[in-house]
Amino acid sequence: MRDINHFIDGASFTGASGRFSDVFNPNTGEVQARVQLASAAELDRAVQAAQNAFDGWSSTNPQRRARVMFEFKRLVEANMTELAELLSSEHGKVIADSKGDIQRGLEVIEFACGIPHALKGEYTWGAGPGIDVYSMRQPLGVVSGITPFNFPAMIPMWMFGVAIAVGNTFILKPSERDPSVPVRLAELMMEAGAPAGVLNVVHGDKAAVDAILTHPQVHAISFVGSSDIANYVYQTGATHGKRVQAMGGAKNHGIVLPDADMDQVIKDLSGAAYGSAGERCMALPVVVPVGKQTADILRERMEAEIPTMRVGVSTDDKAHYGPVVTAQHKARVEGWIEKGVQEGAELVVDGRGFSLQGHEKGYFIGPSLFDNVTPDMESYKEEIFGPVLQIVRAGNFEEALSLASKHQYGNGVAIFTQNGRAARDFAARVNVGMVGINVPIPVPVAYHTFGGWKRSAFGDTNQHGMEGVKFWTKVKTVTARWPDSELEHADSSFVIPTMG
Repeated sequence: MRDINHFIDGASFTGASGRFSDVFNPNTGEVQARVQLASAAELDRAVQAAQNAFDGWSSTNPQRRARVMFEFKRLVEANMTELAELLSSEHGKVIADSKGDIQRGLEVIEFACGIPHALKGEYTWGAGPGIDVYSMRQPLGVVSGITPFNFPAMIPMWMFGVAIAVGNTFILKPSERDPSVPVRLAELMMEAGAPAGVLNVVHGDKAAVDAILTHPQVHAISFVGSSDIANYVYQTGATHGKRVQAMGGAKNHGIVLPDADMDQVIKDLSGAAYGSAGERCMALPVVVPVGKQTADILRERMEAEIPTMRVGVSTDDKAHYGPVVTAQHKARVEGWIEKGVQEGAELVVDGRGFSLQGHEKGYFIGPSLFDNVTPDMESYKEEIFGPVLQIVRAGNFEEALSLASKHQYGNGVAIFTQNGRAARDFAARVNVGMVGINVPIPVPVAYHTFGGWKRSAFGDTNQHGMEGVKFWTKVKTVTARWPDSELEHADSSFVIPTMG
């Protein structure tokens, strides 16, 4: 049995908690490793290592920190195949999808390579008589990221890339379901030239999370996961004086207007709804066709498209998607399918009971399709996070807009149309944080920023881009005066300074 250890102070660390969690191969259902679960004492050890590294790293000039990022990017690219295979073996997504996971993370690392420019402050010469005002962005200290199972490479790099580049030291608490890639990334960061203690990986469950949330030397926390836990992380961290950004669940809608290119819609829906077995926070699990004719055509086309999809093991280069991550998650998704049936939705294609020859114990679910789903159904209100697409029919544009705007989640939404005016109106009015126009998965590029609204995000600063730089730094503003003569040393020094 392979043990997956913590990574603390630049080296593998074997904890003493005596607690472990099994890591499965989703393709076979077999246990392939066990990962250590940290106690508060082990988390504190990582924090102290990060604290010890902070002074030296934060005082390293930004250009030298950027060079570490450049080398880290090169090393990840050189080890892309190894990382993707390792990722797929624990998560279940196909190799091509794992490479995409890594690449989207690397795009934020590319942004972090330009950190000398992003850290430049503001300067005003002559704000008053002999007075100049300038600002600087300074790192916070020891900071932390708590990441989910569905993107074990991308989301950690979204967090630690910017946080480390601006001068912080970092504690990463990845999902215990697929923990090997985060450890490998930390090893590569050390190889790239980051000092020991700059990036640490501590595995764990709620005990480790609570230790992070309450530790007095952890100054900021970024989280991605379910909304209930995101709310808990936000409230607990804020109560303990932390800066917190906590990204939660999603129920992204795809609005299809009658003039949309249906060939493109079907292609995009297939990938966005079923890709990565639906285990993406930016998946498109709800499609809202406008008008009966549009809905009937879309249903007919999707019903014909689904049998062409290939569900296979992670290493099958012809597979469109692989298994879900665990047996428990498979049972949860299938429970939501049953819930939809009980609520009265029409199950057009049932993906339950799917079995792959030779991998009968793998966690596979076939693509499922519902029609006539209504907003009052729990299966519509909640995130299923599996290969399930729901059709919610809308009579007109305003009804479709309202569905996405009123849903409890506001992560992403897409509209498919050839009408520029309708698309522009929709983008301006919809109550959702990220909008795609003929783009099914509207994840912004790395130099913009990622974040949803409503119960999809807690906190007021988004991830990566300049929003990420703001989150991981604090602003210091300096007002400086260099008197020209003794004449300026007057009694006015006792009066509140003004620029009048």
